[in-house]
Amino acid sequence: MPTLNFVLPHWMYWGGLLLFPLVAMYLVAKQRRRGTPREPMLFTAYLFWLTAGFAGIHRFYLKSWWALAYVPFLCAVIYCNAQVRDVREGVSKTFAALESAQNDLKQARDEVARERSENRTPSAKQSEAVTKADAEVKSREVDYRAAQAVHNHWFGLARNAALAIALLMLIDAFLMPGIARRRREQEREAAPPMAPPAPVVHEQGTGEDPTLGFHTRFTDAIEAVNVKAGEYVAYWAVISVFVYYYEVMARFLFNSPTNWVHESMFLMYGMQYMISGAYAYREDQHVRVDVVYSKLSSRGKAIADIISSVFFFIFTLTLLWTGGRFALDAVHNAETSFTEWGIQYWPVKLTMPIGAALIVLQGVSKLIKDILFVARKGG
Repeated sequence: MPTLNFVLPHWMYWGGLLLFPLVAMYLVAKQRRRGTPREPMLFTAYLFWLTAGFAGIHRFYLKSWWALAYVPFLCAVIYCNAQVRDVREGVSKTFAALESAQNDLKQARDEVARERSENRTPSAKQSEAVTKADAEVKSREVDYRAAQAVHNHWFGLARNAALAIALLMLIDAFLMPGIARRRREQEREAAPPMAPPAPVVHEQGTGEDPTLGFHTRFTDAIEAVNVKAGEYVAYWAVISVFVYYYEVMARFLFNSPTNWVHESMFLMYGMQYMISGAYAYREDQHVRVDVVYSKLSSRGKAIADIISSVFFFIFTLTLLWTGGRFALDAVHNAETSFTEWGIQYWPVKLTMPIGAALIVLQGVSKLIKDILFVARKGG
């Protein structure tokens, strides 16, 4: 199997984080306007063919038993690549031993040549060293060729299995329209009478916050910003599915583990954690110690929230101030990571004051609603 030498460019990483959620939000909004569309079976099948066709997933999706034809070839690729990884260490060791023996032979021959250049006869010990080093080189060459032959054997088997998979995928690329059409007809014939749509249930946090259904124009404006911010970064989780999928395939099918997947994803989730905190607060999804809180009335809960907001603002405003200074230092220094990938760190650290500002705004909204809720006697 060929190796993959792709390293994610920095511009592609940041561009994906910026643009992918916008495209996803547009497509979701478009689908909501149209209602529930018909499943794009052929498009989905080709998507599976492109991203996971080597495993026959497109055939499994179309419920074709010919998908099982891919399984033995895929297992062969995985097994042979595992053997290649095991043998590769032996190849490296025998090659290192061969280079060491060649260096010893060169040194021995240089000593003999030096003696002859000075019109002196090489000693028996020097001649014996040349002979011994030459024999050692020949022995190491035999070991290296044997290890290389085993490596090439398993590599060739993996390549042949991969070529068989590629041939099956090429055939399926032309056959899929007909397979999808027949599958659509089978589903239409076997479809039961249309049932009434299931009721839509909107989950609203933990239900502890008494002001979840309380609205004012000002607080709704603040919460609209946090809802959009939370929705925006939520789509980053979809990116991680594709990225980790690539890592698994590159590692186990192509023997090419990456040096950027882990770092890119934990940085992405760190940024998501910071920016989505305000949305989680708006939905009442943060951890709450409610041993006493849950026993209070709605008005009592609002009063408790007003009192505890003092500690909330102490923490969040401190986070905003210190996070801002931390981010400014990173921006001024154009900070990057110390890893081989060398991604920019300053955009990551900028999310600290941004997330803190959003959660402070959400805290202001919550405090206003609590005060109004209490003033209106919980009505």
